[in-house]
Amino acid sequence: MIFSTYQFILVFLPITFSGYFVLHHLKMHSAAKLWLVLASFYFYAQGSTDFFPFFLGSVVANYVMGSTLSKLQGAGHRIERWFLLAVGVLANCALLGYYKYTDFFLVNVNRIAGTDFALQHIVLPIGISFFTFQLIAFLVDSFRGETKTYDVLDYLLFITFFPQLIVGPIVHHAEVVPQFENPQNAKINWNNVSLGLFIFSIGCAKKMLVADPLTTDAQAFFARINDHLPMLQSWFHSIEYTVSYYFDLSGYADMAIGLGCMFNIAIPQNFNSPYKAKDFQEYWQRWHMTLSRFLGAYIFRNVFKKGSKYRNYYVATMVTFFVSGFWHGAGWTFVVWGIVNGILVCIASYRNRKGKNTPVWLGVPLTFLLAVLTRILFVSVTFDDAWQVLKGLVRVNTLHMAEISAFVTDNWYPVVLTFVGLGICFFLPTTKTLAEKFKTDWKCLLYAAVLLIICICSMDKVVQFLYFQF
Repeated sequence: MIFSTYQFILVFLPITFSGYFVLHHLKMHSAAKLWLVLASFYFYAQGSTDFFPFFLGSVVANYVMGSTLSKLQGAGHRIERWFLLAVGVLANCALLGYYKYTDFFLVNVNRIAGTDFALQHIVLPIGISFFTFQLIAFLVDSFRGETKTYDVLDYLLFITFFPQLIVGPIVHHAEVVPQFENPQNAKINWNNVSLGLFIFSIGCAKKMLVADPLTTDAQAFFARINDHLPMLQSWFHSIEYTVSYYFDLSGYADMAIGLGCMFNIAIPQNFNSPYKAKDFQEYWQRWHMTLSRFLGAYIFRNVFKKGSKYRNYYVATMVTFFVSGFWHGAGWTFVVWGIVNGILVCIASYRNRKGKNTPVWLGVPLTFLLAVLTRILFVSVTFDDAWQVLKGLVRVNTLHMAEISAFVTDNWYPVVLTFVGLGICFFLPTTKTLAEKFKTDWKCLLYAAVLLIICICSMDKVVQFLYFQF
């Protein structure tokens, strides 16, 4: 089940919302939380039925380990704490590794050792990359003594709350659990409901009206890579996919934030106009911000040591982006993509530290160009595919006015939509800015209603969210 479907909008959401607040109204607060937990379990099980028992077992086991770690503070329990932390983190990584990286491991073993192990073709459970990070963060913070013994229902809601469960944003227990504990959030806030619907409708429009048609068109191009790609097609579809990828991810984040708002839960922002960044350091401060926050807190800060030659900023940055690349997908193209991004961030950081700031008029288009080029590596199945597209970008002899005219005529809808998407990215305010200016009046409500109605009328051709494959 995904957000942009009839089943979710017309059935699941109204029933879950009504049951949650009716139970709270009847002073059955624990029952209300249990209702939301069970609804979230049902939501997850619809997408990964076979994996659900493992998901449930993992969530419960991490709660037991985290609660135990939070109690075993003090020097007298040092060995037990380290042992529990190691077991918990390794168990989470092993579960993620089995489902996500088994075939990647077997392919490389076969290639290096000349063996012929059969690939397992394991279906990747949705959301495993995201909730694994949240579980690891909970364990590490429990080890550090930065958590308390949470009520089991509040903990379950932190992990399973359906708006952020499968594609993020990656939430932190310290920002979510207190909201579920707050009795004021147990009452319907119609202003929050209106604002939530407003944000949700914007996200739904981003996803269905912009991302889906562009993604379908761009993926068709990247699925048929050959040795003679024309320059125009190479540039257009690379830019098209870069635009669609942003609208797909940010659209989902907006929908998640909007849904959270309806339940009086503030979910952190995930995107802040990343294509307006003037360099790659700023780009990653604006792109998938909750992922960057997690990697910074639990990878970068554990590697970086001020004054250390071998654990300095640049080494820590490269290690962090190596992990980021490997997290994004089981393939060497993802690893290299992460490394390239790390190098670009290091270059930007070095220039900024030396006071060599790139002017906005040059930095913004240059950063976007680099984002397009790195996205080619990200979306390509093999390095050869990426290389063919990159060669196509400079195949000037294939560029003719007749070809341009024919291409635009045959592909006018994705061309127009790509330019509309670029216009939104570079010139229009973010969803957060629109939300801050939101007023519960007929204009805003009409705007949201029109977007939502248009989306509902288009739900017979929904495309899966791109991050479902990661």
